[in-house]
Amino acid sequence: MSSSKYEVMYTADQIAARVAELGAQINADYAGQSVVVVGVLKGSFIFMADLVRHLTIPVRIDFMGTKSYTGTTTSGQVQITKDLDRPIEGEHVLLVEDIVDTGLTLNYLKRNLEQRRPLSLKTIAFLDKWQQRRVDVKAEYAGFRIENKFVIGYGLDYEQQFRNLGDLCVLGE
Repeated sequence: MSSSKYEVMYTADQIAARVAELGAQINADYAGQSVVVVGVLKGSFIFMADLVRHLTIPVRIDFMGTKSYTGTTTSGQVQITKDLDRPIEGEHVLLVEDIVDTGLTLNYLKRNLEQRRPLSLKTIAFLDKWQQRRVDVKAEYAGFRIENKFVIGYGLDYEQQFRNLGDLCVLGE
């Protein structure tokens, strides 16, 4: 689908400014503490990389992989495809998601990580697609609230394409 058309929703400059704001807020909230930043693969990797460069607090990085989508449709079932490399018991954990739409993945991951007894667990989502919620869950930090449109770029994909776009775009027909 390399000939797909898309329109820019947020430019790379708008995204960079918002990520810097989020970094400053997290630095203030975790002042004097260290945090394990856990990225949810694959969609959060660009957002997470930019975010951690704004963090001045001590951080340890880890990743989890999940699968719940086929094309543009959620299956409703969450599978872990990659687990953490190290335990998080007694650690402050910041879970980094690309997008929260139905809330099923975030809810599943929060329950899974809470069982591992972190000192605290907060979540940050690059995008909050609040109109799609199926479960009552929210991220403590969110980059942008967006309407129910299928978006690509800045790490988000359509069938593993378009993650490399610097802008966040709405995928057209």
